[in-house]
Amino acid sequence: MRQLVRKDNEAYAIQRNMRVSPSKANAVLEMIRGKKASEALNLLKFSSRGVAKNISKVLNSAIANAENNHQLDIDILKVTEAYCGKGMVMKRWRARAKGRPGRINKFLTNVTIKVSEDQVKEVKKEKAK
Repeated sequence: MRQLVRKDNEAYAIQRNMRVSPSKANAVLEMIRGKKASEALNLLKFSSRGVAKNISKVLNSAIANAENNHQLDIDILKVTEAYCGKGMVMKRWRARAKGRPGRINKFLTNVTIKVSEDQVKEVKKEKAK
């Protein structure tokens, strides 16, 4: 079993067996990867994809974990990792010609979103003498 290694300034949330195919979920996760958490929530809110609502719930859970469990500042959170993998496959059968069954695969997805505090480096401009 793979374990997620957590640093001090990050938190994550996992949703297992989400009822959407991994390719559809990955298309939405690519939008929010590397963005600030507040910006990512806005992108998901106004996205026309159906899976965006479920992914925003996972992102909200990761933000809540960061705030409540790890005491991170939610104003500077950034989505550092957002990925999905294959979950279970539900196998359904549909009647086909001559009494034979045709198999229908319904794919499920495991979604992981990791947020961390954005390390903003302040650089002072030096005046030329």
